[in-house]
Amino acid sequence: MEFAGRVWRLLVGIKDALALLFLLVFFLFLYAAMTASPGGGAATVKDGALLLRLDGALVEEPQAVDPFAQLLSAEAPMQEYRTRDVVHALRAAAKDERIKAVVLDLSRFTGGGLVNLQEVGDALDEVRAAKKPVLAHAMGYYDDSLLLAAHASEVWVDPLGGAFVLGPGGNRLYFAGLLEKLNVTAHIFRVGTFKSAVEPFLLSGQSEPARENAQALYSALWAEWQADYAKARPKANLALVTKEPARWIAEAQGDAAKAAVSAGLADRIGSWADFGKRVAEVAGADDADKRPGAFAHTSLRAWLAANPEQKDGKAIGVVTVAGEIVDGEAGPGTAGGERIAALLDDGLERDFAAIVLRV
Repeated sequence: MEFAGRVWRLLVGIKDALALLFLLVFFLFLYAAMTASPGGGAATVKDGALLLRLDGALVEEPQAVDPFAQLLSAEAPMQEYRTRDVVHALRAAAKDERIKAVVLDLSRFTGGGLVNLQEVGDALDEVRAAKKPVLAHAMGYYDDSLLLAAHASEVWVDPLGGAFVLGPGGNRLYFAGLLEKLNVTAHIFRVGTFKSAVEPFLLSGQSEPARENAQALYSALWAEWQADYAKARPKANLALVTKEPARWIAEAQGDAAKAAVSAGLADRIGSWADFGKRVAEVAGADDADKRPGAFAHTSLRAWLAANPEQKDGKAIGVVTVAGEIVDGEAGPGTAGGERIAALLDDGLERDFAAIVLRV
């Protein structure tokens, strides 16, 4: 019996070791899939449209992926697209005869900030200057997706969707009243009148210096957004949409999609299948795909793989400071002070033509 017990324990140990090995290999493959760059994969390029299905955000520097956090998350991970990659893809598409049009699928686009949107918008303008149409479709458009779609030659909106301008800004919770009721004393050290990050623990509402600071910042962002949108889509009636939204929606009998077209935020109403038929007219049909709305296209990932960036000339080092600035080695996607300093020190020792610190 003792011998049988030892054999059994040995078999159980082997089984546990194999299970752990399998899990390790699984997580390695999962990590590799999540951290793969947009340019990876097979470079399958078709004559037709360049499809930019932006299921996530445009960023200056993609965040580091934590595969265990993604595995435990209750939601599917949102993608991050490096702005430089998207701009490079669009400029290459403008010059390549195989690409007949550019298609923007913005239904799951989560934004990207004004600077990133301006850079991609300029690249879309280059595509249109090359006499190639840019067609956009989304279930619903908001500020960032609207600004991107404004550079399209045709903007489609789903019949069940709409387009809305919310403007910059947000909200913030203040806890001073709650802390007082709970008899909690917050010990906070602050220097400077406009240092408002800790105000939620001190006050029950926004201070006047914080309000002045927020108004100055968001007014500048709002003015620039309006100017950029008006330049890209001058016929849109932004005044009606932003100043009289209730009347705007009421005049369309509550139909947000029709309201978007009436204000010039969109051109046509249609489902993805309807939109796909229109793209097929411009870029060609996909004979191998019989699904409604299919059209010949090349994905962003495949297009980048087929069009790597040229690296002629002497290199310029670029150190990106993106996200929250914190101490330590955090990042990319977060600006860890020690990591940024190490990158700068390393760059100074290399034979770069210059070093750009991009904040």
